[in-house]
Amino acid sequence: MLPASMDILSWYGALVKSVEGNTLLAWTALVAALFVLSRSAGVFVDSSVRVAEKFKIPKLVVGLVLVSLATTAPELSVSLMSATTGNPEMALGNAIGSVICDDGLALALAGLMSAAPILVMPRLLKTSGLFLLFVEILTFIFVIFDSTLDRHEGAILVGLFIGYLAFLFSLHKRGKLRSVEIESPAIAGENPLFRVALFFGVSLFGIIAASKFVVVSAVRIAHSLRVPETIIALTIVAFGTSVPEVATCVVAARKNQGAIAVGNIIGADIMNICWVAGASAAANPLVLGRREILFMFPVMFVIVGAMLVMLRRRYSLTRPKGAVLLGLYLLYVLLAAFVVKFPA
Repeated sequence: MLPASMDILSWYGALVKSVEGNTLLAWTALVAALFVLSRSAGVFVDSSVRVAEKFKIPKLVVGLVLVSLATTAPELSVSLMSATTGNPEMALGNAIGSVICDDGLALALAGLMSAAPILVMPRLLKTSGLFLLFVEILTFIFVIFDSTLDRHEGAILVGLFIGYLAFLFSLHKRGKLRSVEIESPAIAGENPLFRVALFFGVSLFGIIAASKFVVVSAVRIAHSLRVPETIIALTIVAFGTSVPEVATCVVAARKNQGAIAVGNIIGADIMNICWVAGASAAANPLVLGRREILFMFPVMFVIVGAMLVMLRRRYSLTRPKGAVLLGLYLLYVLLAAFVVKFPA
C-alpha cells in the first residue's frame, strides 16, 4: 500500500514540476484545475449541508453560515496555498478579486436574469452591508502604510468574523432574522451518512489538489506574460474560485429566489475579507506591491459601494442596476489590462 501511495505522490509532484516549467501546460492545467475546483466545490456545498442537516444543526448555521463557508472554500484553499508557498500577492489578490467578482458579476447576472426585481431586506443592508464596508476600510488601513497584512492584523480580521457570527446568532435568537433567513440548497434523494461523508472527503481533496495547480499555473502564466501575480489573481483566479457564488446567484435568480443570492453574496464578501484574507495572513504575512494595493482596493470600494447604494434604493435589485454592476465589472477588467500594459 505504501509504495502505491508513494507512486501517486511522486506522479503528483512530477506533474506539478511539469506545469511549473511549461507555459502551454500551465494554461491547460489552469483550465482543468478551475473546472475541478468548481465541480468539487458544488459537491462540497451539498455534502456539507447534508451532514449539517443529519446532525440537526440549526437552519441559520446551514443557510447564512455553512453554505457561505462552503462556497468560499475554493478562495480559502487557493489563498492559503498561495500564502504558505511564497505567493502572498496572489493570496490577497484572490480574496479581493473574489469580492469584486461576486458583486460586479454574480449579482449583476442575478439582476439581469431575474424575471422580477429582487427584493432586499433592509436589515440585511443595515447589518451585514455596513459590516462589510467596515472590514474593507479596516483592511485597507492595515495594508496602506507598510504594504503588508501581517499575522496580528489577520488575526484581528478572523476575530471580527467570529464576532460577526456571534452577532448573527444574537439576532436569530431575538427572532430578527426570520425574514432574511436563507434556505439551504435542496439535495435530491436520501444518502446514508457514510456516503455523504465520502463525498465530503473526496470533494475536499479535489479542492485542495486543484488549488495547488491553480496557484502553480497562475504563477507560471504571470511570469511568462510578465504580468504581476496580483493581476492574475484579481482576474482569472478570482473568477475561477468565485464560480460557486456565480452559479448560486444565476440559479437562484432563475428560480425567482434572488433574495437568497443577495444574502449569500454579502455573506461571502465578508468571509473573503475576514476569513480568507485574515486566515491567509495569520498563516503567513501577505506582502504586496503598492501599485497593486492602490488598484485593487479603490476598485473594490467603488463596486461594493455602488452595489450597496443601488440595493438601498427601494431595497431592490433590478435589471438596470444589474447592468450598471456588470458595466463596472467590465471596466475593472479593462483597467486591469491597462495596469498590465503600463506597469509602474
